[in-house]
Amino acid sequence: MTLGKDPKPLAAAGTINDHEFTHLIGKRARRLLQLARLFSTSSPNSSYVTRIFIGELLSQSIQLEEFLDAYGARNNRRWSRFRSLTATIKLFADVCYELLHIKYSLPSYQLLPIDRDFAASTAQSLELTREILATATHGILVQAARLNLAVPVDDSAMEQFIEHLPAGRLARDRAMRKVKSAAETVTQLATAYLNLAAESELLNIVKKTDPADYSTCFPDPVSEDNLRFLKFRFHSLQSLYDTHVSETEVEGMDAGLPILRGHVSVVYHLLEIATQLVHYYERHLNIDTGDSSLRRKPVIAPQTLLTMLMNYAIAFAGLYLNQGQSLSYTMLRRYAEVGRVTVPVPCYRGLHVRPATLIAKIVRHYGSDIRMELDDQSYDASLPMDIFRANEKINAKKRRWLILEIGYFPLPAGNLNDRQIQTVILDVVLKLAEQGKLFLYQQPLQLSNEFDRAGILLENITTEIAHLLATGQIDIKTDLTIAFTGDK
Repeated sequence: MTLGKDPKPLAAAGTINDHEFTHLIGKRARRLLQLARLFSTSSPNSSYVTRIFIGELLSQSIQLEEFLDAYGARNNRRWSRFRSLTATIKLFADVCYELLHIKYSLPSYQLLPIDRDFAASTAQSLELTREILATATHGILVQAARLNLAVPVDDSAMEQFIEHLPAGRLARDRAMRKVKSAAETVTQLATAYLNLAAESELLNIVKKTDPADYSTCFPDPVSEDNLRFLKFRFHSLQSLYDTHVSETEVEGMDAGLPILRGHVSVVYHLLEIATQLVHYYERHLNIDTGDSSLRRKPVIAPQTLLTMLMNYAIAFAGLYLNQGQSLSYTMLRRYAEVGRVTVPVPCYRGLHVRPATLIAKIVRHYGSDIRMELDDQSYDASLPMDIFRANEKINAKKRRWLILEIGYFPLPAGNLNDRQIQTVILDVVLKLAEQGKLFLYQQPLQLSNEFDRAGILLENITTEIAHLLATGQIDIKTDLTIAFTGDK
């Protein structure tokens, strides 16, 4: 390719000569094959698992995979295995780099304690990834020999990949940005975290699933699409923090902020790993969708990969997600501003199952202490059963009001038969509905066929309308209000 000129397109130009393509790949794959030789012949405790080496391995495999795909190697019998191993090296080099990032960033994350040893599990996952890369790099060297690709020999290259890391960090001496309000900033970030946590129930699936059943979690709820969505959301939340909180005075005023940022970051990087692993499972190991060239000779057993995906990446993401959730509740309570709002009770149904459940769910979501007040009684708004108790009081008020309203109607005197009582009840109900005091959910109404002939007519009407209420055929309009007191 000459600078200033567009390269010739590769599309539909016929079939390239295999000798020519081998010569071409020999030059393009030279650096990757050199790195593969160094890695595959290294000892388990060698210094090759560094960000310098893994970063170079990742870069070279990305470039070579793109080049192979441009020439259709995926669909060529001679080159498909070489291409698949290149993709495997790329993917697990990426996973390895993420694991190294987590390993070296752990002290700065300030993660809250959990019941499992995250550092030890990260080290185990790093060792497993090293073994996978050793297998994959050995495999690509075998393929290189089969394809007559030369493998450079240069043992002196090792020195450039050693990572010298002196202790300490640079002085934090830049001027801090000013923000309007610490309370406003903390509330915005903690609320955003809680909203995202509510969408991330997938990350709690491991504690509900036996290891032998991990494969049943695919493709629902565990899929590349679902994990990639969560990854992007946590990346956006991390960016929100860096835009509005990093390098501000507020970050130093509330110790919880950098801790929350650490939890956002570690969940994000674990989701990066999980997304790559589930991609590999779906693309290469799954019996229905996997690449047959790798499924015949996998570099990792399916159950081993599922264990790393579920028991490490997703499990720890869920644990730290929940810790960040608890921290967010604490931070919101610290900046709570108590307020009171009065709202009308839903005019017909009242606080039935759906509104009661929704109110409780919202209150629990934000973790604040919210009280619901009706007349002289107070209820816990986070408990649906407490709200149902309030609704019973509302229904009792409706029934008392109903007796008063019926008393305004001129009722016929004398002994009435069942059919006549039905007619009177229907007449009262329809008149109340015309006045907007009742709402009819169905017509015709299903009235009782028999009534207490010994009772007075008012009692029969009241009892029957209560029955219509209980069976959901009608409802009574109410102008009651309730008050909520708690964090704004």
